[in-house]
Amino acid sequence: MTDDVLTFGVEEEFFVVDRDGRLSPAGDAVVEAADEEEGELQQELTRSQAESATDICTTHDEAERQLTTLRAELASTAARRDCRLLPSGCAPLAETALPTITPNPRYERIAEHFGATARTSHTCGCHVHIAIPDRETGIRVINHVRPFLPALLIVTANSAICDGYDTGYASWRYQQWNRWPSAGSPPRFDSLDHYESIVDGWLRAGAILDRAMVYWDVRLSDKQPTVEFRFADVAATPGEAVLLATLIRGLAGTILASEGHPADLSNEVLRAQIWRASREGLSGRCAHFRTGDPAPANDVLDDVVTFAADALEETGDLEFVRDGCTRLNTDGSGADRQRARFEKRRRAEDVVDLLAERPGFRGSSSG
Repeated sequence: MTDDVLTFGVEEEFFVVDRDGRLSPAGDAVVEAADEEEGELQQELTRSQAESATDICTTHDEAERQLTTLRAELASTAARRDCRLLPSGCAPLAETALPTITPNPRYERIAEHFGATARTSHTCGCHVHIAIPDRETGIRVINHVRPFLPALLIVTANSAICDGYDTGYASWRYQQWNRWPSAGSPPRFDSLDHYESIVDGWLRAGAILDRAMVYWDVRLSDKQPTVEFRFADVAATPGEAVLLATLIRGLAGTILASEGHPADLSNEVLRAQIWRASREGLSGRCAHFRTGDPAPANDVLDDVVTFAADALEETGDLEFVRDGCTRLNTDGSGADRQRARFEKRRRAEDVVDLLAERPGFRGSSSG
C-alpha cells in the first residue's frame, strides 16, 4: 500500500425502535448517553434516529472495527432504554403518528419549510466520504462515477419492507428520499462553476436552506475535503457497509489514475437506470456501466470489481471485496433477506427481529 492511498470514512443512520419495533422518540437521548471511543455519534432530523461516523480510515479492517463498535455502543445504550437499534433503509412497521423532529433550530426550520417532505421522508442511509485534494478533482470523480451508481446502489439495498408491507422495491428508501428537491443523481458538470451555479440557484429558489441540504447521490462535502456518496441504504451489517466503501474507493482510485473522458450519459437516462436498480436490486437486472444495457445485477457487480481491480489491489481491498460480493450472491442482499423473512409469516415484526443489532456485540459482522 502506498503512502498516498485515498482515505475514507463512513456514516450510518439508524432507527431507534421500541421492543415492539415501533419508532421510539429516544434516539436523541441514546446518542447523548452513548460513549464512543472512536468515531462520532450524532443526532438526526427526527428523534427516532441516531447516526454514527467513523474517523478517517485507511484500511477496510479499521473501518469495519469502528462501525461494529459504534453499532454495539448505540445498541447497548438503546437497550438500557428498552429500545433497539435498527439498520434498515425504511421503517418496517406501519406507524400511527408522524415522527417527532429533534429539538434543534436547523432541523425545526427544515421541518417547517419542507412540511410533509421532511416528516414523511423518514429514511436511513449510508454515506461514504472519499478524500480529494481539491474540489475540481471532486467534480472529476462525480462525472466519471455516474454510470456506476446503479450497480453501487444494489450493494446495500436494504428497504424492501416498509409500513408493514412488501414495497416491491429492493431500495424503497431511494424512492422516498428522492422527494427532496435537491436529491437524485447529479448531472454531468461542465466545471466546478457549473456545480456551484446550481447550488446557488437552489438557495435563491428556497429549494435548499443551506449547502448541507445538497442531497445529490454524490456531492462535494462543504465541511470536509471529500466527495460524499449519499445514495445508499444503511447496510444490514457493518461488513456490507465497508464493502460498499472500499468498492467506491477503488472506483475513485481508478478514475483518478485514468485520463479518459466521462461517459456521455444524460441525467434522464441515469435516473431511469437507478430507478430499475432500486426496484430489482441484486436479484434482478441492472444497467451495465459500459453499455447501459440491462444485465444480471450480480454479473454487473462483478464487472465493477474487475474494472477497479488494480486500485483495489493497491489498497489491499481486492480479496475483501471479492469475498464480500461472493457472500452477497450466496446470502442475498439486505433487501433479499428482509423479503425472505417477511414472506414466511407476512409479519414486519419478524424483519425487525432479523435486523436489530445485538447490544454489546463486537464480533465479525461481515455476513
